Amino acid sequence: MLVLGIESSCDDTGLALVDDSGLIGSVMASQVPIHALFGGVVPELASREHARLIGPLLDKLLADTGKKITDIDRIAVTRGPGLLGSLLVGVQFAKSLSLATSIPLIGVNHLHAHLLVAGLENSLAFPALGILVSGGHTHLMQMESPFSMKVLGKTLDDAAGEACDKFGKMLGLPYPGGAYLDKLAQYGTINTKLFPRPYTKNDNYDFSFSGMKTAASLWLQENPEAKLPLLPLGEKYSEEFFQNCPQIAKDGAASYLYAIADTLVIKAKRVFKEFQPQCIICAGGVAANSFVRSQLTDFAKEKNLPFYVPKISFCSDNGIMIAYTGYLLAQKGYFHDLTLSAIARGKPIPQDYLQK
Repeated sequence: MLVLGIESSCDDTGLALVDDSGLIGSVMASQVPIHALFGGVVPELASREHARLIGPLLDKLLADTGKKITDIDRIAVTRGPGLLGSLLVGVQFAKSLSLATSIPLIGVNHLHAHLLVAGLENSLAFPALGILVSGGHTHLMQMESPFSMKVLGKTLDDAAGEACDKFGKMLGLPYPGGAYLDKLAQYGTINTKLFPRPYTKNDNYDFSFSGMKTAASLWLQENPEAKLPLLPLGEKYSEEFFQNCPQIAKDGAASYLYAIADTLVIKAKRVFKEFQPQCIICAGGVAANSFVRSQLTDFAKEKNLPFYVPKISFCSDNGIMIAYTGYLLAQKGYFHDLTLSAIARGKPIPQDYLQK
């Protein structure tokens, strides 16, 4: 079975093909250079870019893999959560393809796909603890199977990735700030007491990272020498740049990322009162962060459990995770008809699959 995956939930346009043997091919177009001009994603620009790119990307994917539209058995598309305009571009494109070719359609939960793509190259055991960490979401998930997941806790305000991006921006790093913050932190020394572990003096599984941004802002007010010079537009931030940054900035970045990763571990430990997972999965864009990977790896070793995290190229939004999740759903006979709707961030994604 050959499944086409289409991802357009935010500012990355991704398409991929997955079949019984695994990944056949993928294409991706990033909008980072456009949104970097504004210091963050501009929703209207994002949806326009998706509309401009998605057709040519499908042509390139088919050309690169030597496949034809008629070879495809299922069309999987991100239905949410995400930016509504961006989602609508992908969903309407998938519907048009489905209508024109009579290929069955499958709407995919973007959050589930992030976690499940770890199974593309690993054999996952269930139930699993899913730790989803991205720019827009921070979730703890009880994964009973690829088709049954329960949200145990989620962020009440800002996600971990948002907190990382904003501190990077405060320091003077370009968009996306979190990725550059991780590079800067590699040269720093961790002070475990410099930043708080937000919203941990309770017994629930939820997160709140807005306080981290406040703590970072106050720290910068007390240490203005940590602010970095903004390079001219188009000039690359090389390793030499990060090496030559003030040591206080490097140490602050390392301490901040350590505190965020430690907060994830503190909350994840509580899940073991709820159920006993057979493995731990971390996914999402922030799963590429070296501090998050390191501390969750140590946590899994402490619990004597397998730890799975997608390779770096699978962590950010991509068509591969949508194609693979669509493949799993198709194996169960699940599909949607042309009434499939896009679901914006903040609204629940219904499990309204039809089944053959």
